[in-house]
Amino acid sequence: MAAAALQRGLCFRSDPGKAGGMETRSRKRQVVSFFLCLCVSLVASETIHYSVREEKKSGSLVANIAKNLKLDVGELSGRSARLVSKSTKQYFELNTGSGDVIIKEKIDREDLCGQRDPCLLQFEIVLENPLQLYRMEVQIDDVNDNSPKFSKNEFVLKMPELIPINTRFPLERAQDSDIGTNSIQSYAISANEHFSLDVHSRGDGSKYAELVLEKQLDREEQAQLMLILTAADGGLPQRTGTAQIRVNVLDTNDNFPQFSQSVYKVQLMENSPQDTLVTKVEASDLDQGPNAEITYSFGQVPERVLKLFQLNQFTGEITVLGIIDFEDAAMYEVEVQATDGGGLSAHCKVLVQIEDMNDNAPEVTLTSLTSTIPEDSSPETVVALFSVRDRDSGDNGRTVCSIQDNVPFALKSTLKNYYELVTQKPLDREKVPEYNISITATDRGTPRLTSVRIIRVQLSDINDNPPVFNEGSYVMYLKENNHPGLLIGTVHAADLDTEQNAKVTYSALPGNIGDLPFSSSISINSENGNVYALQSLDYEQTRDFQVTVRAADGGSPPLSSEVIVRVMIIDENDNAPFILYPLQNSSSPANDLVPRSAEAGYLVTKVVAVDGDSGQNSWLSYQLLKATDPGLFAVGLQTGEVKTSRPITSPDSVKQKLIVLVRDNGEPPRSTTSTLNVLLVDGFSDAYMQLLDVPQEEEQQDTLTLYLVISLSFISFLFLVSVVTIIAIRLYKTRQCRERYVPSSRNCYFEPNFPTNPADRSVTGTLPQSYCYEVCLTTGSGTSEFKFLRPLVPSLPADPSAAGGSILDSQINSELKGEKESLRELSHKVAILAKMVLKMQLFGLRQPSVEAALRLLKPEENGFEPGTGDKGLRGKGSWKNYR
Repeated sequence: MAAAALQRGLCFRSDPGKAGGMETRSRKRQVVSFFLCLCVSLVASETIHYSVREEKKSGSLVANIAKNLKLDVGELSGRSARLVSKSTKQYFELNTGSGDVIIKEKIDREDLCGQRDPCLLQFEIVLENPLQLYRMEVQIDDVNDNSPKFSKNEFVLKMPELIPINTRFPLERAQDSDIGTNSIQSYAISANEHFSLDVHSRGDGSKYAELVLEKQLDREEQAQLMLILTAADGGLPQRTGTAQIRVNVLDTNDNFPQFSQSVYKVQLMENSPQDTLVTKVEASDLDQGPNAEITYSFGQVPERVLKLFQLNQFTGEITVLGIIDFEDAAMYEVEVQATDGGGLSAHCKVLVQIEDMNDNAPEVTLTSLTSTIPEDSSPETVVALFSVRDRDSGDNGRTVCSIQDNVPFALKSTLKNYYELVTQKPLDREKVPEYNISITATDRGTPRLTSVRIIRVQLSDINDNPPVFNEGSYVMYLKENNHPGLLIGTVHAADLDTEQNAKVTYSALPGNIGDLPFSSSISINSENGNVYALQSLDYEQTRDFQVTVRAADGGSPPLSSEVIVRVMIIDENDNAPFILYPLQNSSSPANDLVPRSAEAGYLVTKVVAVDGDSGQNSWLSYQLLKATDPGLFAVGLQTGEVKTSRPITSPDSVKQKLIVLVRDNGEPPRSTTSTLNVLLVDGFSDAYMQLLDVPQEEEQQDTLTLYLVISLSFISFLFLVSVVTIIAIRLYKTRQCRERYVPSSRNCYFEPNFPTNPADRSVTGTLPQSYCYEVCLTTGSGTSEFKFLRPLVPSLPADPSAAGGSILDSQINSELKGEKESLRELSHKVAILAKMVLKMQLFGLRQPSVEAALRLLKPEENGFEPGTGDKGLRGKGSWKNYR
């Protein structure tokens, strides 16, 4: 029978049977209790009562909780309804599809509860989302399925023949496992003329019978009587049990044993060890001889008492036989019978009060658990719901619950003996990925007993950590002329998150290496961070570069970090030395003149060379590889200076051919040679020079030099005339503009702040008014450095009187600017050519051909970039011949 379920979300008294007691409380306590119930975080409900008869088969219906709780049937399965039993054995199960609570296993009330009444089974219905708890209580009703049963089939009573009328003889009670009306209700004895049966009730409602002597016995008339004792219960149908009573009539024994106390009361601590003395009963008999010999035995006691206590039949000492457990029974009533040698007996009661001992540790029962929660869970998030129970009583059964201090969790008490485990502080999976929370339940007994239940709570990851590179910046080295696809190095970033949030991909941010984007030269593997060179790099063009690498994780949204990777190009010896002087691209080598009067150490000439490599690869050394007379000349190892090693003598040949080897210091070393022709002469006069056997080709070169000087002079004259003409035209146009656009005209545009003098503008050009050029020579060249002449025509500022010029004036300035730059460049080229001719004449060197001079005047058509310093020299290489 189900009690009416309370409305959801309110707190009521848990047991209607206790309503009378609650009404006796003060109004103030009722108000406080009501508000405390409203503060409970879970939805509380009173205990719902049901009843079911024992021995029902499995699958029988107990109740429909959906109707009783006023819940929709679909809500049970949607909210993960489940039945949690309070007992160790699961007797009921919940059908979430129909809301029926059915019997899972056949119930035997006698095995479950014994003589305890009522026999109750408790369980709870747990609903989630939101979490709700309903207490259920099922009373197991007794069925008359056990017949009364005596401990023996026959009882022997010895009675003296002279015992008085109305003497009573207690008979052993029959045992019936059923309770209530199904237990023993009556006793009956077979018809006879000597005895009757008197039935009595104990304080607990149980029945017992006494055999009453109605007629004096006469052993000579009848020495033995056979009686049938019948015990009947009150069930339907009624069940009975019988035993035979054999009465042996003895000779006269007119004194009964007498106990010193009719009732013995003793206290016994539970868990007392075996053979512990409980008490000692004593009886005496005034007879003598065998009739005074007394033996003790248990009277009408349940079978369970016989398993717990034993009685010494001679001394009357009652000792512990089994395990005494307060939780099974708090008191035992034991009947002791004393019988003398003549068969007379007396009876007394021994009441054993069991004292509770703190021998049961608290039990932690987990009701609900969320084993994995996200690391960004907010405080007060419910992780687990559990209850604590202690089977002891009093302070021994009162418990306190706690967890360790070093965890970001806390316990909150909800219903009686129920607790919630909730989050208290922010969580971080990267610091602590999981927690083993020890729930410690301790009672208040002496000594205190403790039980520990460990709950494992894991944190699920969220993307809250960006990838972190293992270095603040990377420096990688790559040799020039590398093979495409060569691995340069590896960048690595680690992410403290897990799974997809920790998957790192690498990429390079957009940028350039010179004029080319990174993507054409560098590639980064997105999976492992390997950096590859996609093409061969040249140290002489690019010595180093930087690329920014980004590492992004796979979270949502993704997090990233960046690092700078600097790639250093390592130089290789891939450039041979280049001869700057003497020129090596002419049809015949140059001739150097040495007077025969020269002493040892006379400087003949100097070989000048450069190397496009750097460092050790560019260190040059000079040596004389081959000579007409090897002992006449020597070459400076570091300077390249060619000097005489001894005085010149008459036998020495007029023509001396020297081959100088220039070698760098790379590995492997690279070299080149320079061929020198030296003429030994007695003097430098023209008359003497004509007497020398000079090849016809050299005479033609002298004539060409004359033509070249005449051409340069004519070009310089034309340049001066052009400059004067341009200046005159500009002044003329400026004057006309002022006369045409007067300030009084309405159509004249006048801007006083417009700058008319280009020299006044704060713009720094690439060409200043004076130019300085230097020849690249090795150490020890002495006075070989020199400067070019200034440009023939300096930059002319605009007329200061044109400060208020018109728009036309600015247009004229822009038109003349191009012409002026062209003239300046031409002047620059002429100065270079003139300087070279003068130097060659000064040292008596072979003059360049007309074609070489024209190529010099137009270097941009031959891939040269004059005026750009070292970068111009490192173009296609031929410009080095003219420096």
